[in-house]
Amino acid sequence: MFNEPLAPQAPCEPAISVALVEDEIGTRERLVRALGQTSRLCLAHAAGTAQELLDWLANNSVDVLLVDLGLPDLPGLEVIRRARAMSPGTEIMVITLFGDEANMMRAFEAGARGYLLKDGTEDDLARHVLNLHAGGSPMTPIIARQLLARLAPAPTPPSTAPLESTGRYDGLTNREHDILAKLSRGYTYIEVAQLLEIAPSTVQSHVKNIYSKLAVHSKAEAIFEARQLGLL
Repeated sequence: MFNEPLAPQAPCEPAISVALVEDEIGTRERLVRALGQTSRLCLAHAAGTAQELLDWLANNSVDVLLVDLGLPDLPGLEVIRRARAMSPGTEIMVITLFGDEANMMRAFEAGARGYLLKDGTEDDLARHVLNLHAGGSPMTPIIARQLLARLAPAPTPPSTAPLESTGRYDGLTNREHDILAKLSRGYTYIEVAQLLEIAPSTVQSHVKNIYSKLAVHSKAEAIFEARQLGLL
């Protein structure tokens, strides 16, 4: 269930108070554990739906808010807009699977000041939250690179040489392309397996092949590289 309760939280002062909204219970619990790695942070509320979080914010304030974009009842971007209006002093950071430029820019325009992809996020989450509260703007390196690319001057026309000649791309099969496309839309490995009627282990095998062909090491990098190559 989305609203499965977590342990009650003690008053946060003088620690930095943090609230989060994440609909997937396993991910939510991992984020909660990651925040607990330092006594400087205090979890004030962990919600499973947008409405649960917004109801809580109507009567509570928090220093830092972590928002998943792919929520079941209301877009995370709308949560950011409403939270910014309800609590202007709250620092907001996105934690999501969506690494595309459109979501990134919309999140920043809505009021987010940090943007992390879920792959590899948990180990450093506490540090990123402290950085955000101190005035920084934590971003996954790929997100930072996209933002810099958007702000940079127009590049010189690209070479017309075939992509294969770079040695970085070896051609995806139709099945690999289908799997990568579904992952880019936020589906989990298990959901992709169910949609394609194959085993989750088969999905993982295809993903390893995708990583090898695109010369990347994570799902977020694979999605970014595929977009750069025009595969998505």
